[in-house]
Amino acid sequence: MNPFLGIYRLTMALSTSALEKMLDKRVNQGKEDRYRLQERKGITTQQRPPGKLVWLHAASVGEAQSALILINEILDQHKDIHILMTTGTLTSARLMEQRLPERTIHQFIPVDHPKWVESFFNYWKPNMALWMESELWPSMLYEVKKRKIPAALINARMSMQSRTLWTFGYFLIARMLSGFNVILAQTGRDAGSFKSLGGKNVINTGNLKYSAKPLSSEKEDLEQLQQAINGRPVWVYASTHNGEEEIACRVHQILKSTQENLLTIIAPRHPERGGHIARLCRRFKVKASQRTRIKKLPKPEDEIFVVDTIGELGLFYHLTNIACIGRSFSDDGGGGHNPIEAAQLNCAILHGPKVQNFRDVYDEMDRADAAVQFNSKEELFYKLKEFMSDPALMKQAQEKSLEFTKEKERVLQTVMDNLAPVIDIALGEEKAPEDSKAA
Repeated sequence: MNPFLGIYRLTMALSTSALEKMLDKRVNQGKEDRYRLQERKGITTQQRPPGKLVWLHAASVGEAQSALILINEILDQHKDIHILMTTGTLTSARLMEQRLPERTIHQFIPVDHPKWVESFFNYWKPNMALWMESELWPSMLYEVKKRKIPAALINARMSMQSRTLWTFGYFLIARMLSGFNVILAQTGRDAGSFKSLGGKNVINTGNLKYSAKPLSSEKEDLEQLQQAINGRPVWVYASTHNGEEEIACRVHQILKSTQENLLTIIAPRHPERGGHIARLCRRFKVKASQRTRIKKLPKPEDEIFVVDTIGELGLFYHLTNIACIGRSFSDDGGGGHNPIEAAQLNCAILHGPKVQNFRDVYDEMDRADAAVQFNSKEELFYKLKEFMSDPALMKQAQEKSLEFTKEKERVLQTVMDNLAPVIDIALGEEKAPEDSKAA
């Protein structure tokens, strides 16, 4: 075993009590599901289905949504397998409850404690591992390689900061990456990063998010909302984080002087912040109401409508022609969120400058005039005013964003073509290579 990996695993093994306290604290903070906490220790109450089982891990909401594209394609091509999907956040778990297809089981990923990880593998015995994660967990990947499980790292990305940090831990990351039969990177730059850190069989396939089916919406819900807003000018600030809701309030206050009866929709990335956001709006003396789980509608006197529900973003992209994508101007340093979903639904796209997690996507969209960057709340105001005052300009921006997504739809087929040899090994249709050894 690699000495760095050995030290890491020993440290985690000796930290059992601290890790348990950490999980209990997260429960009290509302970050873990109290009734499913044992899953974080590799223990489950669900039964493993018979036959071949493909395990797919995607930690965050964005990665989980990309994973759904792949899950549906794999299940469609292989009628006799099941998929175990793991995620790491409550929001992603709730989203999966709504969207996972048949023959798919959801579990929370265990914390990277050696015994908890072993328990997970001993029970589920996956025939294949698909990892859609920007974080790499050493104990997990050690078990994958030790058990000779065919594995692929999909939609792989690596920030320049992570690449720099991993350079100092080259021997550990190289050992972890060696467990993957293939690494499918989002961009050429990502592919270069993984190769420089010891990754083998690295291929630039493009971003799987481009192949996502457009977000759905219930026709009845859309008709009710359209009737409720009754032709009012409307825009949505989607997937917002702290600091961006204040910007939305300030922009609304100015913009409403030129756009009579304006409705601003705020859809926070974390719906549980809905009450806080509504109170913030009222501090700005802006009338606001919340969607909540009972699907309330905006009232005529409402100026801001807070969408604090899960799985309805597509509905509000359908409702409006203009979407500003959040975490691109937030107080937490930003990073950006996926603009493709809004572009697929014919929205003109606006975004701030802090989009480092999706830099290549936004750079491509900006160059193609499929998105527009703003660098201050004043610029956001002027961009919104320009679009709302010039329907022809707004229509042109919508067409550019939609055209961009249409040109990128082939990514899924490229990913499946490069995954096919690994899937064949996992399903017993081809002999695994002899050089697969434990880390």
